[in-house]
Amino acid sequence: MSDLVEVIDSRKKIDVNKIREDFPVLHQEVNGKPLAYFDNAATTQKPLQVIDALQAYYEKDNSNIHRGAHTLASRATAHFESTRNHIREFINAPSSEEVIFTKGTTESINLVANTYGRKFIQEGDEIIISTMEHHSNIVPWQMLCENNNAILKVIPIFKNGELDFEAYKKLLSPKTKLVAVVHASNALGTVNPIKDMIQLAHEYGAKFLVDGAQSTAHLPVDVQELDCDFLAFSAHKLYGPTGVGVLYGKRELLEKMPPYQGGGEMIKEVRFENTTYNDIPYKFEAGTPNIADVIAFDQALTFIKDCGKDKIHAHESQLLAYAFDKCATIKGFEPIGTADEKVSVMSFNIKNTHPFDVGIMLDASGIAVRTGHHCTQPLMDWYGIEGTVRASFAVYNTVEEIDRLYNSLVRIAKRKN
Repeated sequence: MSDLVEVIDSRKKIDVNKIREDFPVLHQEVNGKPLAYFDNAATTQKPLQVIDALQAYYEKDNSNIHRGAHTLASRATAHFESTRNHIREFINAPSSEEVIFTKGTTESINLVANTYGRKFIQEGDEIIISTMEHHSNIVPWQMLCENNNAILKVIPIFKNGELDFEAYKKLLSPKTKLVAVVHASNALGTVNPIKDMIQLAHEYGAKFLVDGAQSTAHLPVDVQELDCDFLAFSAHKLYGPTGVGVLYGKRELLEKMPPYQGGGEMIKEVRFENTTYNDIPYKFEAGTPNIADVIAFDQALTFIKDCGKDKIHAHESQLLAYAFDKCATIKGFEPIGTADEKVSVMSFNIKNTHPFDVGIMLDASGIAVRTGHHCTQPLMDWYGIEGTVRASFAVYNTVEEIDRLYNSLVRIAKRKN
C-alpha cells in the first residue's frame, strides 16, 4: 500500500466504516461481488436520513405548499423553506430570496439562458464558455446565440486538462456579455481558477455563471467571496435526491429577469387583461415543486455539514492520489486529465481496449464506473478519443475498493497489452 494513505492529517480523517453504515445501497453484491461504487460524478448515493425524510414527508406531511391554511400545508411549507435557507448558508448567499429551486443544473442554466439571456444578450454580443463544458453548459448558449444572433467563443485547454488562462484573457472584450464556465470538470476533474476568471469578466462588464454541479460536493463554494452572478448545481450530486436543482442569482439580476414559466405560484394577480408577477424567488418557481425531494435535500446538506467538507475533501483527495499512484504502474494505463488541482475524478483509458468494454468487465467484478463521453463530446473530440473510463470517488469510498479496481484493471490490461 502506498505511503500516500498515511499522509492525511489525522485531524482531517473521517470514519469511513461508520459513514458507510448510513448508505444501504452500498451493502449489496453485484454479479456475485461486493459493490464498489465509483460513479459518484454522475450521482452520489443517498444516506438513510435522506431516505427517511422522503418517507416521513409522504407519511405525515404530504400537502402542497405556501397557500394552504391547514396544519399539513404549514408543516410542509416550513420544511421546504428551511431547505432554501440551509442552501443559502451552504453557499453563503446574502439572502434566501436569491435561491431558486429547479429540477437540476441543466434547468438552472436554461433558466438563465432563457430569461437573462433572451432579454440582455443582443446581436453581436459575445458569450464565452470553455472546451471542457458539459453539454448542459454548451447547448443552451448555442440556442441563445442562434436566436439572438450572438457569438459563442470557446476557451482552449492544455493537454493536461487545465484551462488556458492567457487565452481566456484574450477572448474577453467589451462585446463579452456573459461567461459560463464549469468550476470543476465532470470529465477531467480539473478545478478552474474561477475566482480570477470572474474578476476579469467583471472588469469588462460581463456577467459570470458558474456551473457548480461537481464543485459543490467537494469544494467550499462561497458566492459572495467568488462574486459570481449565477451559480447552478444539483442535489443528486450532493447525496440528495434526483429532480432537485438550485440556481443562485444576484438579487439585482433576478429582479430584472422575466419569468421562465407561467402558472401558479409565480404570479401576484391574474386578470384576462394582464398579470402581475410574484417576487423572487417565487417568480421563477411556477407550479407545484418537487416538495418531498427538496425537503429531503435538507438532510443531505446536514450530512455534509456533519461530516465536514474539509474532511470529505481530504479523504477524497487521498483516494484520488492513491488511485493514480497505483494505476500509473499498469501497462497500457492512459490517464486523461492530469491537472495539478482536481476534484476526485480519475478519467483514463486502457490501451487497445474500448472504454465500454472496460466498464463491462469492471461491472462483472462488482465495480461501477462510468464510460463514454460524459456529456462532454467536444472535449473528447479535442483529445481525439471516443470517450474514457471514469472512476469518481466520494466520502464512502475506501482504499480497499481502489485496490479492487487496480487488480481488475491489471487483469483487463493484460488481455490486450
